[in-house]
Amino acid sequence: MIDVRAKLAEKGLTLPVASKPLAAYVPAVRTGNLVFTAGQLPMVDGAISKTGKLGAEISIEQGYELAKICAINALAAIELVAPVDSIVKVVRIVCYVNGAPGFTSHPAVANGASELFAHIWGDAGVAARSAIGVAELPLNSPVEVELTVEIKD
Repeated sequence: MIDVRAKLAEKGLTLPVASKPLAAYVPAVRTGNLVFTAGQLPMVDGAISKTGKLGAEISIEQGYELAKICAINALAAIELVAPVDSIVKVVRIVCYVNGAPGFTSHPAVANGASELFAHIWGDAGVAARSAIGVAELPLNSPVEVELTVEIKD
Protein backbone atom coordinates (compact mmCIF):
# COMPACT_ATOMS: atom_id res chain seq x y z
CA MET A 1 0.00 0.00 0.00
CA ILE A 2 1.28 3.48 -0.91
CA ASP A 3 1.41 6.11 1.83
CA VAL A 4 0.14 9.02 -0.27
CA ARG A 5 0.76 11.65 2.40
CA ALA A 6 4.39 10.53 2.77
CA LYS A 7 4.90 10.67 -1.02
CA LEU A 8 3.40 14.17 -1.09
CA ALA A 9 5.65 15.21 1.81
CA GLU A 10 8.69 14.16 -0.27
CA LYS A 11 7.71 17.01 -2.62
CA GLY A 12 6.95 19.43 0.24
CA LEU A 13 3.20 19.02 -0.32
CA THR A 14 0.30 18.16 1.97
CA LEU A 15 -3.18 16.79 1.34
CA PRO A 16 -5.70 19.58 2.01
CA VAL A 17 -9.31 19.34 3.07
CA ALA A 18 -11.52 19.24 -0.03
CA SER A 19 -13.01 22.57 -1.11
CA LYS A 20 -16.77 22.95 -0.99
CA PRO A 21 -18.46 22.65 -4.39
CA LEU A 22 -19.10 25.90 -6.26
CA ALA A 23 -22.46 24.72 -7.62
CA ALA A 24 -24.88 21.75 -7.59
CA TYR A 25 -22.52 18.75 -7.62
CA VAL A 26 -20.42 16.56 -5.34
CA PRO A 27 -16.59 16.60 -5.37
CA ALA A 28 -16.29 12.84 -5.97
CA VAL A 29 -18.43 9.79 -6.65
CA ARG A 30 -17.53 6.17 -6.00
CA THR A 31 -19.05 3.36 -8.02
CA GLY A 32 -17.64 -0.09 -7.39
CA ASN A 33 -13.85 0.16 -7.40
CA LEU A 34 -13.77 3.42 -9.35
CA VAL A 35 -13.81 6.98 -8.06
CA PHE A 36 -14.56 9.90 -10.40
CA THR A 37 -13.84 13.45 -9.29
CA ALA A 38 -15.52 16.62 -10.39
CA GLY A 39 -13.18 19.12 -12.02
CA GLN A 40 -10.84 20.58 -9.43
CA LEU A 41 -9.52 24.14 -9.57
CA PRO A 42 -6.23 25.37 -8.07
CA MET A 43 -7.89 26.32 -4.79
CA VAL A 44 -5.67 26.94 -1.76
CA ASP A 45 -7.26 27.70 1.62
CA GLY A 46 -10.65 28.25 -0.01
CA ALA A 47 -9.49 30.74 -2.67
CA ILE A 48 -8.25 30.34 -6.22
CA SER A 49 -4.46 30.69 -6.16
CA LYS A 50 -4.05 32.43 -9.53
CA THR A 51 -6.31 33.58 -12.34
CA GLY A 52 -5.78 34.25 -16.01
CA LYS A 53 -4.94 32.56 -19.27
CA LEU A 54 -1.97 30.41 -20.14
CA GLY A 55 0.15 32.17 -22.73
CA ALA A 56 -0.95 35.60 -21.46
CA GLU A 57 -0.92 36.25 -17.68
CA ILE A 58 0.17 32.71 -16.76
CA SER A 59 3.39 31.02 -17.89
CA ILE A 60 3.69 27.33 -18.73
CA GLU A 61 5.74 26.82 -15.55
CA GLN A 62 3.04 28.49 -13.45
CA GLY A 63 0.39 26.40 -15.21
CA TYR A 64 2.35 23.23 -14.42
CA GLU A 65 2.35 24.16 -10.71
CA LEU A 66 -1.35 25.05 -10.81
CA ALA A 67 -2.16 21.68 -12.40
CA LYS A 68 -0.28 20.06 -9.53
CA ILE A 69 -2.48 21.95 -7.04
CA CYS A 70 -5.56 20.78 -8.94
CA ALA A 71 -4.25 17.20 -8.75
CA ILE A 72 -3.77 17.44 -4.99
CA ASN A 73 -7.29 18.84 -4.70
CA ALA A 74 -8.57 15.86 -6.71
CA LEU A 75 -6.93 13.56 -4.17
CA ALA A 76 -8.64 15.53 -1.38
CA ALA A 77 -11.97 15.03 -3.16
CA ILE A 78 -11.31 11.28 -3.38
CA GLU A 79 -10.58 11.22 0.34
CA LEU A 80 -14.23 12.22 0.89
CA VAL A 81 -15.44 8.85 -0.50
CA ALA A 82 -12.45 6.49 -0.09
CA PRO A 83 -9.06 6.62 1.62
CA VAL A 84 -6.40 7.93 -0.79
CA ASP A 85 -4.11 5.13 0.40
CA SER A 86 -6.57 2.65 -1.15
CA ILE A 87 -5.84 3.97 -4.66
CA VAL A 88 -4.16 1.23 -6.72
CA LYS A 89 -4.26 2.84 -10.18
CA VAL A 90 -4.73 6.27 -11.69
CA VAL A 91 -6.98 5.44 -14.64
CA ARG A 92 -7.61 8.77 -16.38
CA ILE A 93 -6.63 12.41 -16.04
CA VAL A 94 -8.44 15.21 -17.86
CA CYS A 95 -6.77 18.62 -17.77
CA TYR A 96 -8.63 21.68 -19.06
CA VAL A 97 -6.36 24.61 -19.89
CA ASN A 98 -7.68 28.18 -20.14
CA GLY A 99 -5.36 29.39 -22.89
CA ALA A 100 -4.94 32.63 -24.77
CA PRO A 101 -5.60 32.43 -28.52
CA GLY A 102 -2.79 30.47 -30.15
CA PHE A 103 -1.67 28.72 -26.94
CA THR A 104 -0.84 25.09 -27.77
CA SER A 105 1.29 23.82 -24.87
CA HIS A 106 -1.58 22.15 -23.02
CA PRO A 107 0.36 18.88 -22.48
CA ALA A 108 3.19 20.74 -20.72
CA VAL A 109 0.67 22.19 -18.27
CA ALA A 110 -1.07 18.83 -17.73
CA ASN A 111 2.29 17.29 -16.86
CA GLY A 112 2.00 19.01 -13.47
CA ALA A 113 -0.73 16.53 -12.54
CA SER A 114 0.63 13.54 -14.46
CA GLU A 115 4.14 13.75 -13.05
CA LEU A 116 2.84 14.11 -9.49
CA PHE A 117 0.80 10.91 -9.83
CA ALA A 118 3.78 9.08 -11.38
CA HIS A 119 5.86 10.18 -8.38
CA ILE A 120 3.29 8.81 -5.95
CA TRP A 121 2.32 5.52 -7.65
CA GLY A 122 5.11 4.86 -10.17
CA ASP A 123 3.79 2.96 -13.20
CA ALA A 124 0.34 2.71 -11.58
CA GLY A 125 0.24 6.52 -11.58
CA VAL A 126 0.71 6.78 -15.35
CA ALA A 127 -2.76 7.19 -16.81
CA ALA A 128 -4.68 7.80 -19.98
CA ARG A 129 -4.87 11.58 -20.31
CA SER A 130 -6.53 14.36 -22.22
CA ALA A 131 -5.17 17.92 -22.22
CA ILE A 132 -7.87 20.19 -23.61
CA GLY A 133 -7.74 23.89 -24.42
CA VAL A 134 -10.83 25.88 -23.48
CA ALA A 135 -11.90 29.51 -23.90
CA GLU A 136 -12.80 30.04 -20.22
CA LEU A 137 -12.94 28.20 -16.91
CA PRO A 138 -14.89 28.95 -13.70
CA LEU A 139 -13.51 31.86 -11.66
CA ASN A 140 -11.10 32.61 -14.55
CA SER A 141 -9.03 29.64 -13.41
CA PRO A 142 -6.05 28.88 -15.65
CA VAL A 143 -6.49 25.11 -15.27
CA GLU A 144 -8.92 22.46 -14.03
CA VAL A 145 -8.22 18.75 -13.48
CA GLU A 146 -10.57 15.80 -13.11
CA LEU A 147 -9.47 12.33 -12.16
CA THR A 148 -10.60 8.72 -12.32
CA VAL A 149 -8.90 6.21 -10.04
CA GLU A 150 -9.25 2.55 -9.15
CA ILE A 151 -9.33 1.69 -5.47
CA LYS A 152 -8.95 -1.63 -3.70
CA ASP A 153 -11.78 -3.07 -1.66
